[in-house]
Amino acid sequence: MGSGVIVSPQGYILTNHHVIEEADDIEVVLLDGRTAAAKVIGVDPDTDLALLQIQMANLPSIVLGNLENLLVGDAVLAIGNPFGVGQTVTSGIVSALGRNHLGINTFENFIQTDAAINPGNSGGALVDVNGHLIGINSAIYSRSGGSMGIGFAIPVSTAKSIMDSLRKEGKVTRGWLGLEPDELNAESAQAFGIPKNAQTGQLPQGVMVAGILQNGPAAKAGLKPGDVITQVATNPVANVAELLSQVASLQPGQASQLQVLRGAQALQLTVTPGTRPLRRTAKTK
Repeated sequence: MGSGVIVSPQGYILTNHHVIEEADDIEVVLLDGRTAAAKVIGVDPDTDLALLQIQMANLPSIVLGNLENLLVGDAVLAIGNPFGVGQTVTSGIVSALGRNHLGINTFENFIQTDAAINPGNSGGALVDVNGHLIGINSAIYSRSGGSMGIGFAIPVSTAKSIMDSLRKEGKVTRGWLGLEPDELNAESAQAFGIPKNAQTGQLPQGVMVAGILQNGPAAKAGLKPGDVITQVATNPVANVAELLSQVASLQPGQASQLQVLRGAQALQLTVTPGTRPLRRTAKTK
């Protein structure tokens, strides 16, 4: 069905949420032939990650890598169980970093690689030349269903953060404002009277508010459709992906500041974020 990565001697295993979604029972099969029933510790559909645990002695565990020195062109290996044939290792390079706007997950920051990743590799390890985990293989771009040299892995930094939250709380808590964001473009800026920079002639960097949930945190803070959010707390936002990430990092119930453009007027609004609702997921076919 898929792959996983043992991340601690205590039997914790990282995999993709879509691998175990809607499963009634989960069995883990190790390379040495041992098997064990797995318990779901927690899932995070927004990043497509899940944390499992098995009870077994003498478990090997992978070393978590560091992304700070990872560069485009670096050699990587993808490990998994493609098409159920058994553990397989394929090699390639890092093709790109920070890939988003793919429409795969709510929160995207993928490592792109040309190491062959096929169905069944999902949840497996993407490792560097030292064998250290740098990503969880998650998705491919394909017209045929097989590898076309465009694979995507969730960075180990994201995976570790999600894993820590799932181990502690069994869930991931994120901030939420109750608004519908949209990219700012020339048409929407003209419609809502957002002026261009007088010196550069460019639109301001920010995210358009396309809709507001009635009685949600954004509505209570005074945000209106047509507003442009330029900064969350102390962090500028230039696109929808950045806004979602910054809002998610806010502590629910703790007031924070938003920098907003309403037409040509600059505003500072105080918003108290709520807790982001869990995403409903479709049943696996």
